[in-house]
Amino acid sequence: MWGLACMLVCVAASVCSAAGFSIYEWSARGNALGGTLVGRADDPSALAYNPAGITQLDGVQVMAGFTAIRPVLDIRTVGPEGDKWTTSERDALWMPPHAYATWKVNDRYSVGLGVFSRFGLGSVIDEKWPGRYNSYRAVIQAISINPNVAVKVTDRLSAAFGVEAMHLSFLKEQKINLSRINPLLPDGDSKIDADGWGGGFNLALHYQPCDYARVGLTYRGPVPMKVRGTAEFSDIPSMVQAAGLLRDSDANGKVTLPDSVALGVTLYPTEKLSVELSAMHTFWSKYKELRINYADPVIPGPGGRRLDQTVQRKHWKDVWRLGVGVEYAALDWLDLRAGYVYDQEPVRGDYIDYMVPANNRHLFNAGLGFHRNNWTLDMHYTYLMIEDRDIKARLAEGVYKGEIKNADAHMVGLSIGYAF
Repeated sequence: MWGLACMLVCVAASVCSAAGFSIYEWSARGNALGGTLVGRADDPSALAYNPAGITQLDGVQVMAGFTAIRPVLDIRTVGPEGDKWTTSERDALWMPPHAYATWKVNDRYSVGLGVFSRFGLGSVIDEKWPGRYNSYRAVIQAISINPNVAVKVTDRLSAAFGVEAMHLSFLKEQKINLSRINPLLPDGDSKIDADGWGGGFNLALHYQPCDYARVGLTYRGPVPMKVRGTAEFSDIPSMVQAAGLLRDSDANGKVTLPDSVALGVTLYPTEKLSVELSAMHTFWSKYKELRINYADPVIPGPGGRRLDQTVQRKHWKDVWRLGVGVEYAALDWLDLRAGYVYDQEPVRGDYIDYMVPANNRHLFNAGLGFHRNNWTLDMHYTYLMIEDRDIKARLAEGVYKGEIKNADAHMVGLSIGYAF
């Protein structure tokens, strides 16, 4: 329970798809191309990558699908008694969905609706491991509903504006070290279950300077979130609860999810070949702290005081996500795709914990695109590799000295589209 503030938006050990706790798996084609659809923006998933591009789409078009993510990693720790542990995360499977619909109203205006996930994932770890006082189970799910209006300013330039409604839900469980109160007491347990809504906006431009190049620019604003839920406790001795500590309570808090800007430049050396370079900058430095309020002062504090608020310092840093994607129309009905992404980690060394135990990432992507009549079918595979990283001890937060090793993930995705 002492780490409630960490949990509200931080994903735990199996977060392997993106820096911090972002998710960029918005379509199978986009995944195969390393997210380089900011400049292309020529299918319904442009609503997630660059909504200004939907002016290129005729009639009514729809797309839906999912990405299956299976992460694996080892966390090596040195426990409080000097015992060495290697804890593995190998049984998790996460499947963020996506769905899009676009309509070309006339030669100038287009509208679209996207439903996809920009933040999420989670972890389930052995509840007996040394880091159990920080977290042993955490699941976060965020779904964005994002309508957009796009307009052709000129024959070569389009602009778009959208609003975003985001729902965030989470579940977190961790052990409570009651031996701090009495050395004879066993561990207690806490469970947090909460959700909330937030709103944001996005702006986008798409420009075609010539027949052989396209440029895209997208800005997604910050999303202030208000969350409300309950803190439930179990295995707590009556003597502790009689003192007014660790009783079930309502909880609420606020956090702002960061804004980002993305740029993509696409070149078409031949009619069948396209290459895009993209860069996304996420302003994680705005994520400085999490402050949580409780309906009752139930949290043990220094000197035996009861606290009705927790504050966790973050001080993350702004990061880049760089990608390159190549697409080749091998046949009239078959496209071949490949991509690479380098994804920086925003968590500074002094603030890393078991909630986001990760490091810089390398993503190697490949995929196929099939199209017949009005149907499209896209598939992809991604191997994600995370660099090893040391963890500094912060015993007050239940974080022990250790390291992250052998962290990677396998991802497969599928998208189906239809043009009416």
